[in-house]
Amino acid sequence: MKSNDDPNKNDEFNQKNDDSFYDGLNSLLPDDEKISPRENSDDEFQNDDQYSSEFNSDDSDEENNYQTDDSTDYEGEEYEDNNEMEELPHRLRPHRKTRHIARNIFRGIFLFFLLMFVLGIGLFAYYAKEAPQVTQSQLQNAGSSTLYTTDGKMLLTLGQEKRNYVRYDEIPQRMKDAVVSIEDKRFYNEPFGIDPVRIVGSIVSNVRGHDISAGGSSITQQLIKLSAFSTSVSDRTLKRKAQEAWLAVHVSREYTKQQILEYYINKVYMNYNIYGIGTAAHYYYGKNLNQLDLSQTALLAGMPNAPTFYNPYITPARAKYRRDLVLQAMLKNKKITQAEYSRAITENIQTGLIYKHNTQSKLRKIDDPYIKEVVDEVREKGFDPYNDNLKITVNINQQAQNELYHLANSGKVPFTNNKMQVAATVVDPNNGHVIAILGGRHLPNVALGLDRAVQTDRSTGSSIKPVWDYAPAIQYKHWPTSKILYDTPYTYAGTNIQLNDWDNQFYGPMTMRYALEQSRNVPAVRTLQDIGINRAAKFAKQVGINVSPSQGLSVAIGANASTLQMAGAYSAFATLGTYHKPEFVSRIQTATGEIHNYDTPGKRVMDESTAYMITDMLKGVITHGSGLKAKDGDLIEAGKTGTVKYSNSELKAHPSYRGTPKDSWFIGYTRSFVMSVWTGYDTLAKGKITGSGQDSAMLLYKAMMDYLMHDKANMDWEKPDSVVTRQFNTGRELFQKGHAPAAPKKKENINRIPQRVIRRYQKNPNMTFDNGNSNRVVIIERRPNNNGQNNNNERQINRNNQNNNSQNENNSDNQQNESNQNQQQNDGG
Repeated sequence: MKSNDDPNKNDEFNQKNDDSFYDGLNSLLPDDEKISPRENSDDEFQNDDQYSSEFNSDDSDEENNYQTDDSTDYEGEEYEDNNEMEELPHRLRPHRKTRHIARNIFRGIFLFFLLMFVLGIGLFAYYAKEAPQVTQSQLQNAGSSTLYTTDGKMLLTLGQEKRNYVRYDEIPQRMKDAVVSIEDKRFYNEPFGIDPVRIVGSIVSNVRGHDISAGGSSITQQLIKLSAFSTSVSDRTLKRKAQEAWLAVHVSREYTKQQILEYYINKVYMNYNIYGIGTAAHYYYGKNLNQLDLSQTALLAGMPNAPTFYNPYITPARAKYRRDLVLQAMLKNKKITQAEYSRAITENIQTGLIYKHNTQSKLRKIDDPYIKEVVDEVREKGFDPYNDNLKITVNINQQAQNELYHLANSGKVPFTNNKMQVAATVVDPNNGHVIAILGGRHLPNVALGLDRAVQTDRSTGSSIKPVWDYAPAIQYKHWPTSKILYDTPYTYAGTNIQLNDWDNQFYGPMTMRYALEQSRNVPAVRTLQDIGINRAAKFAKQVGINVSPSQGLSVAIGANASTLQMAGAYSAFATLGTYHKPEFVSRIQTATGEIHNYDTPGKRVMDESTAYMITDMLKGVITHGSGLKAKDGDLIEAGKTGTVKYSNSELKAHPSYRGTPKDSWFIGYTRSFVMSVWTGYDTLAKGKITGSGQDSAMLLYKAMMDYLMHDKANMDWEKPDSVVTRQFNTGRELFQKGHAPAAPKKKENINRIPQRVIRRYQKNPNMTFDNGNSNRVVIIERRPNNNGQNNNNERQINRNNQNNNSQNENNSDNQQNESNQNQQQNDGG
């Protein structure tokens, strides 16, 4: 037995353990760092051949034991203790792929933002290059627009008459503090005229709201916007904001903070067509800026944000809210004390306000209704006429506007009394230009006041009949002017309400021409019923009359519309079928030089034959129908009357009004002009139309058309080839081509009441006609069956004729469905 101390045995054991140690270690090391075991511990240094001999072995398995792939080392290996892993040499730690991914993502994001920044700089430079020039005159003057007539003459500048410019040293420090506190608290510390903090906040708000219109504008930028750009929301583009910022930098270099603040305070719009806070102090309080108390100062400083919305006269609660915001901003910025704040915030918002203003010139008073419509129309087109520095070409004929105002207010045209009102619109049918408009009589001294010419809450009476009834009948059903209609007893379907005319008479069969000339109600309603109310509504909508079909057949003899809308609708007749929407503005030039033209070639809305046949019938209204008082000598013209009666409930409250018209209309036209006139009272309590006032609408039309046509050719309408003429005993009748009968061999006896009967009836309206009377009229026609009320076999009808034409116009009314919420009644006038 060998002892454990046997050296050979020990050497063998050591050698064996050394080999396993090195084998395990080499499995962890890369190829270029592998080591070999020492054969003799006493020989510390082995030559290279000894180590290389082991690697040159023919045994491939042994060689593979020494080859390693560190890319798979520790793959899937876990360490229970992170410290254990940290103690390993760096080359022995596992690779972390997530570090590489994160590094690449960060690098990509950085490069993306760098690219966006470079592109942003380039885009900003491109937009800035196209920015307009801004002069001191632009900065200093108000941002209001100038109105020009179509011949290029300046009419007026909005707000020009009311501006009181205040220099910087005249502006109280408290007003400066209020404006800066609420609009741009870092104003004095902005070296480039922009506020980066507000811009960043604006960008965040815009990103959240997916909109670029939210503002981060400094006072300097707002001054630029008021001086050189449109304030329309649609123009708040990235390009505009870039140019705005660039110009703010330029202005900040050229002008002092004091100058910029002075220009801004004098430029802002303060409602009621006035500019500048100094001007507003005189308008609202009758004071200079230095005479205002803290509460009044805060209100005026806050109003430029939305002057109409924060109107202290109309919306005091909103005005108080805005004033309180300004006071809070001043307190936060340490511009006022807590005690001053507490006193100012409790003051009544309307303390010190002036309620009577006398600031209008005579020209502005005459033109005020027209200017009001210009302002509204410009806003509808997306511009701000008070802040956008626009050059607006308006379609007004100033001489015609003056004449219309004079006729209504001078006594040349008679009215019942001074409380009786009138509205009128004059249009050029060939282009849609509104050349004159009348908003009322004895207009108050208020800028942009009530304009009755655009009110749509008054019934048109029978003046709607050509639009709603007879033109659609010709257009869709090809009715001739000789179409036989029936003026016989009629009851609205589903009711027991009988339809009547002013005289409570029924004249039996008659032509469409005669029914329109004498403005009979029942034939008009029967016509609409035959056409279909939906089809008629579609036709009327094409000429600017929007009335819901749900109102029922009563719209055949009266629908709510304005004089502006009615003038536009009749223009389509005057042009033989082409409709131009009535326009007050024909051209707008922006501060940057962009030009917008609004004249259009019009739209064909009906056949030439339809418009010509309607016009031919409406000529008869003036020559021998209900509109005789409107006839102007030998002038070739056409037109239609309309009167409205009081409802039963209104007559119950005012029984003395019975027999008088509530509203009276006349719409007439030539080839050159269309004029629509309404007369009546604003409220029932102000009176009733009596005496000469019953003819006011026709007389105003006659006098104005005489003025308009004095230098115009008196031209008739040319009959289109699509219209065919036939002669009957009643006279000439018109047909659409392709729908005309053969020329009659014998004149047919239809519907016209002889003139001798008319004259005799005028002398004695109570007379009757019977079989023994030679004036009895026999009509060889059949009546239709109307709910069993008419006899289909009745062939002879006794008729009473019309009253004199003026009484017919004034009193011809229609009794409508009283159950329909006391809807106002319309006539046959």
